[in-house]
Amino acid sequence: MAGRTRDTLLATGFFAGLVLLVLGLALGGQVGLPPEQAAATAAGAVWTALALAAAVGAQRAFAQEQEAGALEQLLLYPGPHGALYLGKLLGVLGPLLLVAAFTVPAGLVLFGAAGAGNAVPWAALGLTTVLGIVGLAAGTTFYGSITVNLRAREALLPALAFPILVPVVIASVKATSLLLDGGWSPEVAGWLGFLAAFDLGTVILATLLFPYAAEG
Repeated sequence: MAGRTRDTLLATGFFAGLVLLVLGLALGGQVGLPPEQAAATAAGAVWTALALAAAVGAQRAFAQEQEAGALEQLLLYPGPHGALYLGKLLGVLGPLLLVAAFTVPAGLVLFGAAGAGNAVPWAALGLTTVLGIVGLAAGTTFYGSITVNLRAREALLPALAFPILVPVVIASVKATSLLLDGGWSPEVAGWLGFLAAFDLGTVILATLLFPYAAEG
């Protein structure tokens, strides 16, 4: 279990870092951007990297069991199969939160959003990151269970999951950019409320539908 967690952490961390570096080279070369533009650029780059890393983590979470033939055995055990989804979700969520703990500060520094304008509200930014990561992990983990037995799962997982996760990415980017530009506000609270509701609804719905998705 520890080895699989380490492998997932290394894969998602490398992928997130690579995406952030490429976006940094493409978009971060401008110096002296206005604070609001730097905040928006940093937020968009960070959440793009984390969304793609979430797909990588979810894919690996199911691929290892599928290749060893263990997924079918797990589904034969008595008890609610939704618990298997929750266990996989936690397995994806842990490494992804660790990756986010590095990616968010690195992205702010890379795009000049750390210290630009107002001081960074780290507590609110941390809450935004957790809510956004839970939403990304919940969606990609569920769709990972659907595509695990398909031959083209590497391409199908992002294609299926990302349209559903667009609201999470938009809300996370908006909340992050608003926090970096002006600190806490009622608008930020509204976006975070939306994220919390989306996370709760996705986890409940995916837990209920997981047995049908995994057995199909």
